[in-house]
Amino acid sequence: MKPTTTSRATARLRLIALAALPVLAFSAACGGGDDSAGGAQKNDEIASVPDSPSSSRSATSGGGGSAPSTAPSTASAGKSDFYDAQLKYVQCMRTKGGYKDYPDPKLSGHLDWSKIEEISSRPGQNEAAKGGKNGVCGPELQQAMLAEPKRDQQKDYESMLAHAKCMRDNGVSRFTNPTMSGGNAQPGGDPNPASPTIDHESPTYKQAREACKTKLLDGLDGMQ
Repeated sequence: MKPTTTSRATARLRLIALAALPVLAFSAACGGGDDSAGGAQKNDEIASVPDSPSSSRSATSGGGGSAPSTAPSTASAGKSDFYDAQLKYVQCMRTKGGYKDYPDPKLSGHLDWSKIEEISSRPGQNEAAKGGKNGVCGPELQQAMLAEPKRDQQKDYESMLAHAKCMRDNGVSRFTNPTMSGGNAQPGGDPNPASPTIDHESPTYKQAREACKTKLLDGLDGMQ
């Protein structure tokens, strides 16, 4: 389970999702990455689960003394379960949740928090980060969080550290470093999340976010 932090913009959305769903003792790590503005799909339809590439690679590899295995690896199975769970959450958000343009998850299963933030920033639509109105999609959100494959916390920490340094280098001087606690990477960001001191709407902050977004590993884009 990943820890979470607060602040306006994407980092705060994860805590909002957690606070709105008190039955979940997990950090919300879900989002989307589909072109929801297009007309190829109906708004309440979602993409199919991608096939695991592991079996096709095994079947076509030559040589070697052992027969190729067609069973998916544990990691592949875990990612597929995660993707499946996220699809169910997305479907719920498009129907029960009332967000017909809620984006599909990425192929990795993680969400594009920039798109979730865009939806949540619309007047009266902040429930997009809360599992729908009154947390109607809370059970689906919980299952998606439970299904997320275990992350390498050291790599997550190093990624967030590089991102924090980049943010400061690009003018957001108060942006704090992440920390490690109990073997888990704790996001950095605003030094006072309860009463934010960083203006997330300022041009400097937005430019820094754009310049530094590649520093964050997949699944961390809404963490700090």
